Amino acid sequence: MIEKNYQPADIEHRMAQVWEESGAFKAGRPERKDAAPFTIVIPPPNVTGSLHMGHALNNTLQDILCRFERMRGRDVLWQPGTDHAGIATQMVVERQLMERQEPGRRDMGRAKFLERVWQWKAESGGTIVNQLKRLGASCDWSRERFTMDEGLSRAVVKVFVELHRQGLIYKDKRLVNWDPKLLTAISDLEVQQVEVRGHLWYLRYPIEGRSFSPEDPKSFIVVATTRPETMLGDTAVAVHPDDERYTDLVGQHVILPLVGRKIPIVADDYSDPEKGSGAVKVTPAHDFNDFEIGKRHGLPQISVLDQEGCLSLSGNEDYLRGLPVGADEFAAEFQGIERFAARKKIVARLEEFGFLERIEPNTHMVPHGDRSGVVIEPYLTDQWYVDAHTLAQPAIAAVRSGETTFVPRNWEKTYFEWMENIQPWCISRQLWWGHQIPAWYGPDGKVFVAETEEEAVGNALGYYVEQEVITPEQGHDMAVDPAKREGFITRDEDVLDTWFSSALWPFSTLGWPDDAPEVARYYPTNTLVTGFDIIFFWVARMMMMGLHFMKEAPFSTVYIHRLVRDEKGAKMSKSKGNVIDPLGVIDEYGADALRFALTREAAQGHDIRLSPHLVETNRNFATKFWNACRFAEMNECVKLDGFDPKGAKETLNRWIAHETSRVTREVTETIEDHRFNDAAAAIYRFVWNVFCDWYLELAKPVLMGEEGAAKAETRAMIAWTRDEILKLLHPFMPFITEELWAVTAKRDGLLVLAPWPRKSGVTGEQLAAIATAGPVVDPIIPPVIAALDADEFSDPAAEAEIGWVVDLVTAMRSVKAEMNIPPSTLTPLVIVTSSDETRDRAQRWNDTIKRLARLSDISFADAAPEGAMQLLVRGEVVALPLKGVIDLAAERARLEKELGKADADIKRVDAKLSNEKFVANAPEELVEEEKEKRAAATERRAKILEAIELLKRAS
Repeated sequence: MIEKNYQPADIEHRMAQVWEESGAFKAGRPERKDAAPFTIVIPPPNVTGSLHMGHALNNTLQDILCRFERMRGRDVLWQPGTDHAGIATQMVVERQLMERQEPGRRDMGRAKFLERVWQWKAESGGTIVNQLKRLGASCDWSRERFTMDEGLSRAVVKVFVELHRQGLIYKDKRLVNWDPKLLTAISDLEVQQVEVRGHLWYLRYPIEGRSFSPEDPKSFIVVATTRPETMLGDTAVAVHPDDERYTDLVGQHVILPLVGRKIPIVADDYSDPEKGSGAVKVTPAHDFNDFEIGKRHGLPQISVLDQEGCLSLSGNEDYLRGLPVGADEFAAEFQGIERFAARKKIVARLEEFGFLERIEPNTHMVPHGDRSGVVIEPYLTDQWYVDAHTLAQPAIAAVRSGETTFVPRNWEKTYFEWMENIQPWCISRQLWWGHQIPAWYGPDGKVFVAETEEEAVGNALGYYVEQEVITPEQGHDMAVDPAKREGFITRDEDVLDTWFSSALWPFSTLGWPDDAPEVARYYPTNTLVTGFDIIFFWVARMMMMGLHFMKEAPFSTVYIHRLVRDEKGAKMSKSKGNVIDPLGVIDEYGADALRFALTREAAQGHDIRLSPHLVETNRNFATKFWNACRFAEMNECVKLDGFDPKGAKETLNRWIAHETSRVTREVTETIEDHRFNDAAAAIYRFVWNVFCDWYLELAKPVLMGEEGAAKAETRAMIAWTRDEILKLLHPFMPFITEELWAVTAKRDGLLVLAPWPRKSGVTGEQLAAIATAGPVVDPIIPPVIAALDADEFSDPAAEAEIGWVVDLVTAMRSVKAEMNIPPSTLTPLVIVTSSDETRDRAQRWNDTIKRLARLSDISFADAAPEGAMQLLVRGEVVALPLKGVIDLAAERARLEKELGKADADIKRVDAKLSNEKFVANAPEELVEEEKEKRAAATERRAKILEAIELLKRAS
């Protein structure tokens, strides 16, 4: 029995338990051992994370695909798991230690600290997994993995060692994004560009051999910089080779202010003659662009900042070389000063000696650490790198050949641009939590990379014996007695970038490098659903690693979704206070409503605008369908054993079978094409408009009539259509559909494992017997339920008749609403020069049309009466006499006024959108809002013009 009120919270908790206890989501079910596999790997959320709207969208779309393919009979593996999230997790535990006033990580040591992290993970690391379950994610939770599981860790070590052996992993000194607070290199994804109101300092660099004077422009070159504190590490000034102002100076030198060191003037295309003075200072150790300039011109790299962002000059031999007399004193004066304090002091010193020309306000983007919140430094340091260029070539070829395709396809261009210009991938991090790099250093710094410490020791002893650093006897003693080799080799303290282990996710989670049967069964995977922001960081790296180690691309399709924004189009952020908590939304409206709201808005290539009102609208949709199912139950509409809808005799019932087949085809094809919003829109329209508003409404007279074949058939057809809706709606709204599937009849199975609508095997003769039977209450449904073949139920004749009724009533309602005719006003309808077929339809459906369209009479005529509004319905003219009902002239005047307002709105928006400054400077969400206003006004204008034209024909 269906409860009177739809209560999502009760349903969702109960259905989640049913799914878990039944093992409904498990891959490798015995009955599907011969079925084609379908595999999706979840983008592993951070173990520290909690569900946000991006997760909700991403996992809803994955779940739609998995439930859809599971119902189509495939062996579905949706592989779940979490990422160890090196920086985030280490910060959480360190913060916890501080809050509890316990010793910090460096005080307790690495081993003890890692014990605390594992302890935290055991206590709190499952939060987001439980939240994903609340969303309805149908992952095979029995296979949940963690990037630092023992098996995944072995995969990471094996990959590192093999890539190093192949020369694809190496150590190098390069610039990295350095976080001076966390004291580690970080990835570009962990760098947040923040707009800062700062300054642009114009500095005078004296030209060698000329007597410097601030009043003589020929004695110096002016360079502009936003970071004067790094000028102490300058090794050149660059000008554009075509800039005639500096042609004669290229190859000469300037004297670095304050320092006195000679640095060359070089010609380089990076310099922009249109910006500033056209000359730029080159600091290869403190700027990524300067680093590349330095490589092109063979410039030295002089680092003048330490790991904590303080000036570091003393003992810097490269810096001190070339300093004038008093260098030691100068270095000592600035040694250890924090970078921004040093900036003020250096600017003051430059001004004192006449090297500062002017200062201008300057708003520019400054990189900040997304977790630490401090300004990131380009920092020159030794790190481990992957030869990404070599690994990228097969990954580029796989997409070009179509082995892997992006949806939408335009993201392939982005992928190619990144991959074809790929730089070495820095994979080392100065953290403790993570996969410690499997490299050991000998007493002279020689590196030994191995899968185990024992292997590294063996390699090191063999090497040093061969080099005669130790004797064979010493080597033997150290090999058999660990105490004698203590301190002989030391392990690299750094850990690997989290993206390194995530890059192996599609195959490490299946049991690789072991010979696990799951690897052969479920790799390569089918569809990857992910956000556009990690195409390079995750997608590209999975492609590189999958092709290198598995010789196949890890997935055939990459579906890229956009951002979830607030209702005004603004990006959600805590600082703006516009973050919508998905768990709060689920508590208020239910998971199904949130899922359906996100899916209906998830158009390919477009951001999603979400508001509580939008979710509420979809909760109302669920309530409407719930009530429709209660209506069917109260009218004894139950699925009959063996009922075959293709044998229906009633036109109305043949029509709903036709419409059901049409929506089934549409939903199936749009899910296959990853047009999730179109699929959701199709089932929404069918449920709300076709099934609830039309079919059930048109069926009411039959249900309220006497018992008989028509009533029995209609009851069975309503139940059958309801069940087909439950199947089609299930991937989108799994909780409510599973509940209704369970309570509307006795069934031998869950909806989540029921067959997706396809061909029915029940014969037409069986229907004849069913049609003459009386109502059957709660029949036992066989395990194999008759399902739908989309072509089998096509019935153009039934669609022509019922479709005409629907279109006629819709047209009448629309015109009356447009003309401000009160709903209670009954008006006559004249069908003009109609065919015999139309006359028959009108007579058969006379009472229904009059009731639904609020008509006083339906008549036929050869011409429309005077003062009637004429409409075209399916190629034939119908007339709505309005003389005496409304003042036609006054109504036309009202519409003309409304048209003027619409035109004014369009003109006002066009003026804004044609203003280049507005488009360039206004927030993205404001520009989008104006575009939406124009679209709405244009649509309103078209409707008004249509109404005016109708009035013209009625005058």
